[in-house]
Amino acid sequence: MKDFEGKVAVVTGGASGIGFAMAGRFAHEGMKVVLADIEEPALDAAVTKLRQQEHDVLGVVTDVTKPQAIEQLAKQALQAFGKVHVLCNNAGVGSVAANGIWEATLQDWRWTLGVNLWGVIYGVHTFVPIMIEQDEEAHVVNTASMAGLAQGNRIYSVSKHAVVALSEALHDGLRMQNTKVHASVLCPGLTNTQLMFAARNRPDDLKNYPGEAPSAAQLERSASSKRSVERTGLPPERTAEIVLQAIKDEQFYILTHDDYDDVIRERMENILARRNPVPKGPGLTSTFRGTGEDTGIRA
Repeated sequence: MKDFEGKVAVVTGGASGIGFAMAGRFAHEGMKVVLADIEEPALDAAVTKLRQQEHDVLGVVTDVTKPQAIEQLAKQALQAFGKVHVLCNNAGVGSVAANGIWEATLQDWRWTLGVNLWGVIYGVHTFVPIMIEQDEEAHVVNTASMAGLAQGNRIYSVSKHAVVALSEALHDGLRMQNTKVHASVLCPGLTNTQLMFAARNRPDDLKNYPGEAPSAAQLERSASSKRSVERTGLPPERTAEIVLQAIKDEQFYILTHDDYDDVIRERMENILARRNPVPKGPGLTSTFRGTGEDTGIRA
């Protein structure tokens, strides 16, 4: 896909972080943009900001864990702009802290997989048939993470590995059927976003107990993660530039960093050599230790 002027992009998780950066970059290319997010005040602020820059933007409050919400998102996008040419299944939540994955609750699993995996599934299921039917150049970008390529260590990793596999299947299927729709999987490394505070949007019915709130220790870990990503995280705007170029180049794997190459290579070599994974402590490797509650890899 080379020409973006007048085309339409839909971005979930679009009110902040990588999602908002991608939306802004698409708008700068002349695209009409539909921003979807569960957090209405942040969504309103994001839409206002882009409209003040004279971009054509629609905001739709969307819970990506609900298939009806994704169907409504598609309906509103088509009513407003007629078509969809770029879909970014980007909404995501961070990791749930647990010493062992067996200690995570079923509610933790339902919340994390509901957003990170089922949100992508619903997006693909709803939008891709529409995009194929248009018979125009189009592109789907699914946000995974470097945690989806390296050795898994918690629910977040499980969800992101699944998104990588889903995206590979999508890419192959679109090519085998000779469609004009292309696909990519975005695997960002450490990025300066607010993902570590995603629990603010955790619905009551998926909390472990009524009124559940982060403990003081969890808040400190999140604050530590925030300080880490502010110091060393890639600006979301740079990630958006990388994504735009990848769409132009029809590049499937979109990796924002090269300093995780050894981590990915180690996992692949362990698989081929039939070696057992090496326990890495709180992060994916010692490289990530001290980054806080989760791996420090931000999608």
